[in-house]
Amino acid sequence: MIDLHTKHHFSSGVYVKQMSLRRGFYAETHAHNYDHFGLLGAGEAVVELDGECKVYVGPCVILIEAGKKHKITALTDIEWFCVHATDETDPEKVDAVLIKED
Repeated sequence: MIDLHTKHHFSSGVYVKQMSLRRGFYAETHAHNYDHFGLLGAGEAVVELDGECKVYVGPCVILIEAGKKHKITALTDIEWFCVHATDETDPEKVDAVLIKED
């Protein structure tokens, strides 16, 4: 398993997952039952949404629509932030609450 140096940030119904991806690494494909934002804080990345790829240069904000499978691949070292609405505040449980089952 690759260490993405994940940090968890919680505040009043908002959860932000912060990941540092080195060039060539990726965050695995998954989907959610609701829209959310991905923020590319720094660097360059390919964002794949339901098989369609687009290159982004940070800083930028990307809307990830509900049900769309997405994957983030770092073209350079990047800082990536996933912003979700949830009341879950346990880092060990939050992915199980947020990630859509196939």
